[in-house]
Amino acid sequence: MIPLAVAKIAEIVGGEIVGIDPTTIVNGDFFFDSRIPIKNGVFIALIGNSNDGHHYVTKAISSGALLALVSREVNAPSIKVANVLDALGKLANYVRMQIKDLKVVAITGSQGKTTTKDLLAHIFSAVGKTVSPIGSYNNDLGAPLTLLKCNLDTKFCVVEMGARNIGDIAKLTEIAKPNVAVVLKVGSAHLGEFGSRENIAIAKGEIVIGLTPKDYAVLGNYDEFTPKMAATTSAKVLSFGESNKSDIRAADVEYREGYAHFDLVTPQGREAVGLRILGMHQVANALAAAAAATALNVPIEVIASALSTAEVTSKWRMELKDINGLLIINDAYNANPESMMAALRTLALLSQERGGRSWAFLGTMHELGNLSESAHAEIATAAAALNIDHFVAIGNRQYQSTEPIDMVSHSYNQQSDAYELFSHFEVGDVILVKASRAEHLEIIAAEIAKFWSAKTIDPEETL
Repeated sequence: MIPLAVAKIAEIVGGEIVGIDPTTIVNGDFFFDSRIPIKNGVFIALIGNSNDGHHYVTKAISSGALLALVSREVNAPSIKVANVLDALGKLANYVRMQIKDLKVVAITGSQGKTTTKDLLAHIFSAVGKTVSPIGSYNNDLGAPLTLLKCNLDTKFCVVEMGARNIGDIAKLTEIAKPNVAVVLKVGSAHLGEFGSRENIAIAKGEIVIGLTPKDYAVLGNYDEFTPKMAATTSAKVLSFGESNKSDIRAADVEYREGYAHFDLVTPQGREAVGLRILGMHQVANALAAAAAATALNVPIEVIASALSTAEVTSKWRMELKDINGLLIINDAYNANPESMMAALRTLALLSQERGGRSWAFLGTMHELGNLSESAHAEIATAAAALNIDHFVAIGNRQYQSTEPIDMVSHSYNQQSDAYELFSHFEVGDVILVKASRAEHLEIIAAEIAKFWSAKTIDPEETL
């Protein structure tokens, strides 16, 4: 963060200083987990469903924090405010506006935000000091925390923006004031909360409405809603996709061992790209990152080189592990119908290339509302159409195709019940593990890896 006196922070957030000299300079990061303290940082006392951060203020201070941001009185150095998250947003906006040369890119969409963020951060890092969130910090806590990591030397800041309600993204854009806003795709994620894809489009579209004519709206051509957002913004528009109509596009796309290779085509020219992140759907994410970088005048040669060297940095997102000839795709971080289909296509492609069998260990896709049953059934039908060999449903009996299918299906109530299948794996098989985050299917991915690592493999069996 940029150095600020305690008195200045209190002024910005409208807070009351308690137990600390107002002239004290704060230049450490903000944090909310007292188990991972930051020396000279600021502890954020959040009140959640099961925990109250005010109970951990003393621990945070004794572990090296300079002070705490609180919403009720505590016996420790602190700034007391009416609402901690609102205060954090005000401070993040102040810091963002003080760094005159800072370029902020905000990313939203139903699928691919975190991967696109990682790719874009890798591109920008080749040009100047870049700040981006670790993992998926995309709400009214994560976005301000990301901005607060910027200092006077920061050239680029990449921020994810998610939504649970109409108005959430509008609030975040007011804080971040992005120079470039990216909309990847309007899909079915959080359909249960928003009620329709039309409402999801409204929520996602808030990211471009507040842009100025000096800014850029980067819009994907992967659904019927996103391109129409061009009419709702005064910003310049860059489209991306795989058709000739897109400003930033991929040409001559091919897949080798699950990785995409293509020619990146922009107004600057054409350059070859070979992705090192797994999945057919990663082309869209790479194009989104390329479009945002193009908007900020990053040369196409730098963009193509960075895309070709970037690797997955966020956990459990299409992580690939080859253990003694068994290939495991751990994509257990999240799931919705679109990302589930993309992962299944990648599974089918890899198993065909390797000549082994395909296994899909799938858990529940959450937040689909009254479409949950039909969405899960469609995934089972699609898996059969892709010739997936073994379909393993864990904790969800809605994975029942409405059509006759020729596919071996298994259903288990608990992850541990499915362990009986491990002994049926063979060298050359490919295994996908995927579900919504709350299902914690990374556990079974780890158990599969553990089982196969301990298995004695005949050298003649390996590929």
